[in-house]
Amino acid sequence: MAVDDRREGMTSLQELLTEAVGGKGRIAMVTGAIATGKSELLYAFAERAFDHGALPLTATGSRAESGLPLGALSQLVHNAPLTDEQRARTLSLLEEGARSQMSNDPRAESIEHVDVQIVDALCAVLLELAERCPLVIAVDDVHYADRPSQLCLAYLARRIKFADVMLVFSAPDHSAHTRTLFHTEVLRQPHCRPVRLTHLSLKGVEQRATDRAGAEVAGRFAADCHALSGGNRLLVDALLDDYLDTGLPGARYGEAVVAYLRRADPRMLLIARGLAVLGEPASAGRLLGESRTTISTSIQELEGAGLLHEGRFRHEAARSAVLAELDAAERIDLHRRAAELTYEEGAPASVVAEHLLHASHAGDHWAISVLEEAARQALRDDGVESAIEYLKLAWRACGDARRRARITTTLVRAEWRINPSTPAGHLSELTDALHKGHLGGGDAVVLAKALLWHGNADEAKEVLVHLKELGELDQETVAELAAARPWFRSLYPSFLPHLPKITGEQASTAASSLGVGRRMQSAGALAGVLTKGPREDTVATAELILRGSRLDEMSMDTVESALLALTYADRPDKAAPWCDAFIEEAAFRRAPSRQARLSAIRAEIGIRKGDLASAAQDALRALEIIPAGSWGVAVGGPLGSLLLAGAAMGKLDEYLPQFNQPVPEAMLRTRYGLQYLHAKGRFNLMADQPLQALRDFRLCGELMRRWEMDVPGFVAWRTDAAEALIRLRDEDEARRLIDEQLARCGQQSRRAQGIAMRLLADVNEMRHRPMLLRKSADLLQSGGDRYQLACTLLGLTEVYHANGEYRQARMFGRRARILAKECHAEPLTRALSRGNKDDQVLPVDASSATAAISDAERRVAALAAEGYTNREISRKLFITMSTVEQHLTRIYRKLNVTRRTELPASLAGKHSPGPPESKNYISH
Repeated sequence: MAVDDRREGMTSLQELLTEAVGGKGRIAMVTGAIATGKSELLYAFAERAFDHGALPLTATGSRAESGLPLGALSQLVHNAPLTDEQRARTLSLLEEGARSQMSNDPRAESIEHVDVQIVDALCAVLLELAERCPLVIAVDDVHYADRPSQLCLAYLARRIKFADVMLVFSAPDHSAHTRTLFHTEVLRQPHCRPVRLTHLSLKGVEQRATDRAGAEVAGRFAADCHALSGGNRLLVDALLDDYLDTGLPGARYGEAVVAYLRRADPRMLLIARGLAVLGEPASAGRLLGESRTTISTSIQELEGAGLLHEGRFRHEAARSAVLAELDAAERIDLHRRAAELTYEEGAPASVVAEHLLHASHAGDHWAISVLEEAARQALRDDGVESAIEYLKLAWRACGDARRRARITTTLVRAEWRINPSTPAGHLSELTDALHKGHLGGGDAVVLAKALLWHGNADEAKEVLVHLKELGELDQETVAELAAARPWFRSLYPSFLPHLPKITGEQASTAASSLGVGRRMQSAGALAGVLTKGPREDTVATAELILRGSRLDEMSMDTVESALLALTYADRPDKAAPWCDAFIEEAAFRRAPSRQARLSAIRAEIGIRKGDLASAAQDALRALEIIPAGSWGVAVGGPLGSLLLAGAAMGKLDEYLPQFNQPVPEAMLRTRYGLQYLHAKGRFNLMADQPLQALRDFRLCGELMRRWEMDVPGFVAWRTDAAEALIRLRDEDEARRLIDEQLARCGQQSRRAQGIAMRLLADVNEMRHRPMLLRKSADLLQSGGDRYQLACTLLGLTEVYHANGEYRQARMFGRRARILAKECHAEPLTRALSRGNKDDQVLPVDASSATAAISDAERRVAALAAEGYTNREISRKLFITMSTVEQHLTRIYRKLNVTRRTELPASLAGKHSPGPPESKNYISH
């Protein structure tokens, strides 16, 4: 393939013209695929004919005028400088020839039998003109010229060998039109030279791009332009326009593809449409009723033109543009026939279903089964949107009530993955199908869950009662109930009595199924944590479940339960990386509903780790992906976390709209209601409304006791109520609740125990408070909740300051301030800064004394002031223990102190190395 062979073609034509002007008639047949520049070359050459003293006569063949007798020849002589006599004679000949072709003479269809005398007379006119002036007779798209004109031109070609005439014709390669007697006759003449043009090479595309848009654009887009066009100039120019405009192939490229096909053989356009619909060359012939040979030849031509590669469009923009050219009825018909064809050929269900979808047709007996299978595959492969469309079409076409109910249930599950509020419109239909006996037991459990999510508690109860009345249950229903029971226990405990009972043997049989068994195990782990507190094996069980889970259609509840089991078992550190990984998987799978639910869980994890800002961000993300109104009763999860984080960060005004957000009344019959009441109480408490907060905490506690979910690791309502009572100066009742809380805390509930210890210090004598607060700090340090630890350290700071132990107060105040800043807990930061306690207890000469120590001593003093041990300082500064001790001896002497707790606060934070990850915030 040449870089751009039109220059070589022009040179060849000019050489031929020189010979023709010298009295040696010449013929040039310019061929090449469409858009190789044949017409451009032809007319450029005709303009240059004047430079050689020749007169150009031009004509253009047209498909629309191919039936007009002698039309092309009329174009040639129309502007020729003929004498009046010659013009009159020529017009008479043209009229006579046209009449003969329009007659009923059967010979008119064959160019061999056109009146030779008319042909000879017309050619004589042109030859007489050539005696006065050399002629260049150029006919573009000669394959579209009418047959009588072709006869005249072929006749003329045989008689110009010694005339001052040059004939130039252009026609495309590989066209059925080029294999006529005219072309055979012309090309066999010894004075005819073929001139073939090809598409641009990569270098040719680079040069064209450089000429049009500069070297920078050529460097960026030339390779892609060549790959998507095959060097076709028409497509190259369109692609350059698209790349300059949007950076991607687009509308102009698609328009150029369609323009090319319109100029080509009509059969090629038809085959291109078939390929656009089917996407597979092998079946296009059957779809269009064409032979394999015809299809193969046309595909070769389309590949040669740069439109196809290996029988397929080079870019989706080209395929889409060809499809867009079809009118609606034609497109529907093609897709309907394509669906039948691909089904008969055993194509994958997704391929057949796409054609059914585009045809809006599922009337054949096999179509609904194909759509259902395609939907199942799409849901497995995360094509949720496609699955929904397949199911909707199947739902519309299905006439069997029982099957329609099954399709509707699958559709509810699919739509749930996009937005849980969407399936609400189907719930009444499913409820009606249940009462008519058209809904299976397993699908009825799904319906009950969906109704509960949307707060339709009474309807959900009716569904469960109906299940009880069914009598003997099939295996699918038993399996669904076996997995649902622990799930209801942990999420909707008030509805547990309404579930149909199944025997232990039935439950064991259901658990033998891997999917059902894993769901039962995960929900059981969560139910166990919520009703009995965490056991030793809870963490191992939850992690084992998560390690073997994939975020597919049936495992979301499994993953959710396992993550929450870890979180409520006081292991948010274990839950966090798992949750992050599943959030990434949900984003990759384009499952926004799952992203939102996992983000809500991540917010709960953040609260329990004291990462308030991240918790708020995760909760807000959950409420952005799924608006609060679409969360149903589950809104209490993300909304509760947001209010907890906002209260702790002191952002009451900012989150007041969320505090006032209406919530479903049915939420208070679910676990989400407990989370919401707890968060609402904390928000009221931080807003200095302890009485209202106490009401929220007590209602939360009443429900937890009623549902037998009163475990400290989930919601420690007693300590929250005790805090409100302390504000209300009812310390006796507060102490009673704190003692109850401590009695209920096991070894696994270190966080709840630490919070209770802090509040116990608040209702004890001053002399007991340091010990209780230190114990609280130890428990919270191991529990990993930085915010609660900061609250305890604030208590220690205030207690030591009240006792006059300013050095201790300063040390704990520094720890608390660092943590409060990390947690974005502004109320704590303000409390620690109130009164500038550190400055009040500094020795008067501290600033001048610290100036006397060396840089090396200052680094040691800074770490010692922050509570690091000598061994830790040695490791951090890469010096020996002996050197640390020597530095400290000199530091104490220079600063006139006797121990590290008396070191000035101004030294803290002045060392270069950062604190280790395992840094202990408590120094004993």
